[in-house]
Amino acid sequence: MYILSQLIEQYTRIKPIFILVVWLVNIDQQNFSQGKMKSKSKTLVIGASENPERYSNMAIRLLRRNEYSVVAIGNKSGKVEDVEIQKGQVHFDNIDTVTLYINPTLQRQYYVYILGLYPKRIIFNPGTENDDLRKLANNAGILTEYACTLVLLRLNQY
Repeated sequence: MYILSQLIEQYTRIKPIFILVVWLVNIDQQNFSQGKMKSKSKTLVIGASENPERYSNMAIRLLRRNEYSVVAIGNKSGKVEDVEIQKGQVHFDNIDTVTLYINPTLQRQYYVYILGLYPKRIIFNPGTENDDLRKLANNAGILTEYACTLVLLRLNQY
């Protein structure tokens, strides 16, 4: 009987906390079901193309399907779904990830631009691997990955 009374006493002490946790989880689920959750991070695609056979195009479409905010620059203006492809080194705020679809030689003209955006990470897709930019980025506190954006998205590891 003594053990039962202790359990009841402990339960009455934690009951308010338990109720609060259940209430917070319920509110969070309601916000999620009503679309009130924060949107996912913003990605800049460098080397974007309107050509649906290009990997940069596929990445934009898959990022949007996965509800990421996407901005894009390419050597031609255009549009992929609801994403405008802009020409030049346009300044964007709050870039979480830069994903590259241009070769290392072309990347040289973007070093200062990319580092100046202060992204949290840079993804070097296959064929874009660049040890020089990787070292510069790492020295600036930017994470880098030699990976494929499409694969990361499909494996829910983006």
